[in-house]
Amino acid sequence: MIMKQKKERYWSRYARLYDEYAEYVVGKTLRRKIIARLSEERDLGEVIECGCGTGYFTEMIAKNSRHVVAADLSPEMLEAAKERLRGFRNITLQMADCESLPFPPGRFDALFLANILHIIGRPQKALREGRRILRKGGLLFVISYTDYGMGWLEKLELGLRYFVTFGFPPAQGLRNYSPGGLSCLVEAAGFKVDETRLVKNRSNALFLKGVKIR
Repeated sequence: MIMKQKKERYWSRYARLYDEYAEYVVGKTLRRKIIARLSEERDLGEVIECGCGTGYFTEMIAKNSRHVVAADLSPEMLEAAKERLRGFRNITLQMADCESLPFPPGRFDALFLANILHIIGRPQKALREGRRILRKGGLLFVISYTDYGMGWLEKLELGLRYFVTFGFPPAQGLRNYSPGGLSCLVEAAGFKVDETRLVKNRSNALFLKGVKIR
């Protein structure tokens, strides 16, 4: 409970300016490249997005889904998402912890984890919980910011931008996954990886697509 409250407080304090801060740290172009990749997905059905934040990626997900449950641990983030997504009729906002979700097995057709696995304490638990609520053959989408593939000066500049904007990382730290490392993590949770793409700009991100296989 204490760790849950700490996670909630860490990100809640940035809710009002989160998108502005994120674009300063990782770059507006990188986020737009990820949106462009998401736009290629069609007919996603019933979707759960864990760690929806301000709803930045939720907009594109909702355009290609029947219904989206956009979940986050922070009430302040959900309030910001409510404002951004007020024009959508197929989105339900819900407070929930990605490591313990209040949904029955097989409830969803697709799961989105955007910028969450690299900041939480137990990413494997979150993946297994997500797998539980997916139907067999359900899709998994993971987006994770990373310094993989960047030069040492670029890494230093990224770290400084993060520190100036957000201060010290959350108590559980930040992970920098490689494409292989993220794929191994996902496969160990019961998914088959169909795509792992390194999206590059002044900072980088991993885009992973997988399928629940067991």
